[in-house]
Parts: sequence; C-alpha cells; structure tokens
Amino acid sequence: MLMPKRVKHRKQFRGRMTGKALRGNKITNGDFGIVAMEPAWIKSNQIEAARIAMTRYIKRGGKVWIKIFPDKPVTKTPAETRMGKGKGALEYWVAVVKPGRVMFEISGVSEEVAREALRLATHKLPVKCKIVSRADLEGGAGSEE
Repeated sequence: MLMPKRVKHRKQFRGRMTGKALRGNKITNGDFGIVAMEPAWIKSNQIEAARIAMTRYIKRGGKVWIKIFPDKPVTKTPAETRMGKGKGALEYWVAVVKPGRVMFEISGVSEEVAREALRLATHKLPVKCKIVSRADLEGGAGSEE
C-alpha cells in the first residue's frame, strides 16, 4: 500500500477540492491513461486494487505508471465516542484528485488490451473516469516533442 515514509505533520485539515486539475492533466509517460471526471479522495487501497487489476490483465506485458500518490492523512474518532477530546487517530491515506487529473498510464501493449485493462481499473476507483489516449489530450499538433 502506498503511503509517505515520513511526514512533518501527522494530522492535516480536510481542505477543498474546487476547480480543475492544473497539473498532472497530460499523458507524459504512456500511450493511454485514466482521467478523473469528478473530484474525490482516492484511498491507497483503491489505488493498489486498480494497479493489480491492470497488471493482472496485461499479464506481465507493457508498463503501468501510477501518477497519483496518497500523501494526505485522514483521521477518525472511534465510534460511540463523545464530542471533544481532540482530533482522532490516523485511519488511512488519500490522494486528492480533481477533475482532469491523469491517474494511471499504460504503454507497451495493443490499444484493445490497454483499453480493457484501464476499464477494469476504473471499476476499482470511486470516481467517474474517462479512458484517453495521448493523441486525445494533445489535441492536434503536439508541439512538445
């Protein structure tokens, strides 16, 4: 499971997820990717489940990149506990994902295999997703390379 090795502060505010993803909204490594269509917190175990679903389907072929990392701690107070007594203990880690964020990338396999592997991975994630190719996101000329 993904989580930071060490952090400066063990507890954090919840924050807000307004707006579109300004960074991480391009396919940089692979040929195909999964793009989030809505804002969400994605837990480390959901990222791992999606990764396993993809790698199982492509059967040791190709390469998978995980473009999100769960670096936000989420705390929880035990059930049936009275109000007060401070903030709860750390429960799990999440990655904050905004709409337009590329979460996973895949390359080295045919388009049909890549699309099916990414489709299986989207079922493991708590957000509406879109499967895109590098050509879709560049939108024409592609002056970067």
